[in-house]
Amino acid sequence: MDIRDQLFAAALGAADAGAATLRHLPPRPRGRTVVVGAGKAAGAMAAALDGAWHGPLSGLVVTRHGHGMPAGRIAVVEAGHPLPDDAGEAAARRVLQAVRSLGPDDLVIALISGGGSALLALPAPGLSLADKQAVNRALLRAGAPIGQINVVRKHLSAIKGGRLALAAAPAPVVTLAVSDVPGDDPAVIASGPTVPDPSTLAEARAVLARWDIAVPPAVVRHLNDPASETPKPGDGRFGALDLATVLRPADMLAAAARAASAAGFRVVDLGDRVEGEAREVAEDHARLALATRGPAVILSGGELTVTVGGDGLGGPSKEYLLALAIALDGAPGVTALACDSDGIDGASNDAGARIGPDTLARARALGLDPAAMLARNESRGFFEALGDLVTTGPTRTNLNDFRVLAVT
Repeated sequence: MDIRDQLFAAALGAADAGAATLRHLPPRPRGRTVVVGAGKAAGAMAAALDGAWHGPLSGLVVTRHGHGMPAGRIAVVEAGHPLPDDAGEAAARRVLQAVRSLGPDDLVIALISGGGSALLALPAPGLSLADKQAVNRALLRAGAPIGQINVVRKHLSAIKGGRLALAAAPAPVVTLAVSDVPGDDPAVIASGPTVPDPSTLAEARAVLARWDIAVPPAVVRHLNDPASETPKPGDGRFGALDLATVLRPADMLAAAARAASAAGFRVVDLGDRVEGEAREVAEDHARLALATRGPAVILSGGELTVTVGGDGLGGPSKEYLLALAIALDGAPGVTALACDSDGIDGASNDAGARIGPDTLARARALGLDPAAMLARNESRGFFEALGDLVTTGPTRTNLNDFRVLAVT
């Protein structure tokens, strides 16, 4: 197996959300146990918990279409991602209903992972799902970072930004989180439905202004109403915060680094917080690879963004790789792989792709124009024509992007 694929396999092996959940199960309560949650790892987490929990159990989690799996006593519902849909709105209402009317002897276990922001699509009073979809779509196309997108999402929601935990009171809430965000901030993972929100309405308005987002009138009114503010740190209604981050992007990179060292490669770890425009980060990484003596691997995680200006189909990982291939310009001895750990890069059904020194030459032999396809954001068509897509199917986990450049 190629070193790139070896390291990606090692990374995914370390990203097992079900196994990680079992390492952090809380004690059984005297009363009922209700499980709720959302995210791309929610199905795997729920299935693992159901299999290990001895005692009464019920609940509901929501995951992306195609990422569901049986979870015994816990219902698993599928909904839209990255754009919220009616199924997500209905599921969010059911999640809130499941935690209401509980008492202090009961327990809520919240299984939270990346993707939960779109999947828990319950608009705040006075807003419609169409309002949220319009804002979400515009922010994604503008290339806004996920942290900024989630600031807006929390302030347009009836369940995110701590509101799920408040609905469960006085029942205690134990949150088990799989992080897909740089820095692993629990208030950012899935827009923090069970933790207080330090961000403000003013920050949400600033994000929309920063990215020049035209928003529906109802959203303008909502964000200008002080009553729309999210619950803040120090709010006594939360009680003690009981949260465990069961998996982090750094865990994935550490596993890949161990595998690379065992294979005789020196490791350059850029960390799990790499953010920015995909093609700009690719240019930086190309310069680093050209200055690196092999055998070495350059690892990085984080979340890249794409400012969509063309009509093509792609994703951050594939756009990064196409820009990287152009920047490397056939440099000998440098290969790369970039994939999303959830198995879905952008709006396509692949995890990402691979490049090598012959990528541009092979493309041009097929009549492809790499620079023109990059300008159109048509990275998927580029790698599909070359047969260089990486397809895993849904991995039912989400630790965000995984990138490796191998220098030999």
